Amino acid sequence: MIPIALAAFLMLTGCGQHTGEEADPGSTGAHADHDDHDHDEEGHADEAATETDGPEARLALTYDGGVLVLRAADGEVLLDHAAEGFIRVNPAGDERHVFLSTSKGWEALDLGAWTQAHGDHGHSFVGEPHLTGTVIEGQEPGHVVAHGGRTVLFDDGTGGYTVLDPHDLAEEDPELTEHATDEAHHGVAVALPNGNLLHTVGTSDARNGVRLVTAAGHELAATSDCPGVHGEAFAGEVAGFGCEDGVVLVDGRTITKAQSPDAYGRIGNLAGHEESPVLLGDYKSDPDAELERPTRIALIDTRTARVQLVDVDASYSFRSLGRGPGGEALVLGTDGNLRVIDPESGQVTVTIPVTAEWTEPEQWQQPRPALAVLDGTAYVTEPATRQVHVVDLAAGKVTGSHDLPQVPNEIVGVTG
Repeated sequence: MIPIALAAFLMLTGCGQHTGEEADPGSTGAHADHDDHDHDEEGHADEAATETDGPEARLALTYDGGVLVLRAADGEVLLDHAAEGFIRVNPAGDERHVFLSTSKGWEALDLGAWTQAHGDHGHSFVGEPHLTGTVIEGQEPGHVVAHGGRTVLFDDGTGGYTVLDPHDLAEEDPELTEHATDEAHHGVAVALPNGNLLHTVGTSDARNGVRLVTAAGHELAATSDCPGVHGEAFAGEVAGFGCEDGVVLVDGRTITKAQSPDAYGRIGNLAGHEESPVLLGDYKSDPDAELERPTRIALIDTRTARVQLVDVDASYSFRSLGRGPGGEALVLGTDGNLRVIDPESGQVTVTIPVTAEWTEPEQWQQPRPALAVLDGTAYVTEPATRQVHVVDLAAGKVTGSHDLPQVPNEIVGVTG
């Protein structure tokens, strides 16, 4: 692999600080806003926790008007939280909390199930799901990325981003560290275990690059060869960022381009797995399409920087991608089938009927079947029937379905 760009040390230009993610060239310590009234009223789940005989997985599903929290095993609705506007949900990274993207910024929601490690074993607890009262302000709350014990929130409205330890969300005031990019854009950032940071480069009109910087803002490596940069995922410790003509791979300080086989081959959404060197991506090849319904997916081998295209014989959406417990590539098609794909060979090994046929809506905010994976179980929403289906990936079949009181949109889960 040949580095695309290794830049000399430079200082990042700071953006004005605002909501959830931003700051000056050097990082500054800060704290999240905390609504003491909400906190006192709802309390931490720890205060009324019940110890269980093992972890309890829970799901968070958004709908038009709020978010539901379900017990994954039986679908019991544990919380129906009303909220105004279009709500998004992302795992916080601690297998307990999620972040809701709202008009306030990012609001921490405790799903009320967690495990405390004690040497070679753990103690699992459950409590009532609740908003913790922690709000990290964001002008335009964007991507949330959890990696290596740190979570990063990117503010599209300012180009700033905030780093935190998600395990601190169980406390009253998580410590925040804020950073900035040069200009506001729809971007993404990642905190690496060694303290360095990766973030996208762009403006409100165009995005074209990725930078690797130190915590103090010194540039270590960079590339501008990533038009339309969007989305990120990890294959082990190699980071991938989607481009309109492939994927930028960052391994240490080495930046490499995995080129799409088409001149325009947009890979804008990626799914990775710590045990697989291959990233899964969507793949669109028509630059003029207002809504392209692709039937090919991309498998990006981070060892060789090779992009392999696989035709899955059905279209899919950006909420259709996932990874199995062994790194299997999962794709939910509009024909209602969940495909399990060997990421090394690209062969479809199992096809599991899950939903009825569906059509991707024209507006990305509108509900469509969505996929979430917890260990060996996949959860698939079906908005048309107000259900979430439970799929045993090892058995290759649907083992149950939970009825919902609302039409589901986005879904994430925690193992507890």
